[in-house]
Amino acid sequence: MSEPERHSGESITIMRVDPIYDTGVLVTCPVQEADGRLPDRHSAYHDNISPPLNWSSVPDVKAWAIVVEDPDAPREEPFVHWMLWNIRGEVQAIPEGLGNDPKLISPQGAIQGKNDMGGYGWFGPRPPAGHGVHRYYFQVFALNDWIEMGPDTPLNELLNALKARTLAKGEMMATYEAPTEQ
Repeated sequence: MSEPERHSGESITIMRVDPIYDTGVLVTCPVQEADGRLPDRHSAYHDNISPPLNWSSVPDVKAWAIVVEDPDAPREEPFVHWMLWNIRGEVQAIPEGLGNDPKLISPQGAIQGKNDMGGYGWFGPRPPAGHGVHRYYFQVFALNDWIEMGPDTPLNELLNALKARTLAKGEMMATYEAPTEQ
């Protein structure tokens, strides 16, 4: 009997989008640990608060979009932890702890889609116990126009909008592993 697949074979969103510019977007998380791990407070095992993110500027950007996926989830497609779009173009960072509302007051006008747990906004890492280290890809897209879609938009529809509007893209990878019982 063969072993079950450890993770999905599907590509994450950023691999499916070809940007207009060759320049990339540098994405960083100021609280990420030196070994790449996300602090516990961002995990769904703990406080489940969204991490802060910073990114570099891109010429002519009108809006930004963020998608966070875990390709190591034991399922056919990567697990969607966060979808956030229509962040104003002059913004180059989001703070820690955004609320889980579909339409945010800050950053003004931003929309959060549903994560794969069915809620709006951030759902932190919660890999199954004993499943090893999972990778979380924070994908940032510089857009030449707003995305006129509501918070119930599924990832495949958001992907099509990203394909039509992405000027540049960048990603950062963080890791997390289920806590071990003491």
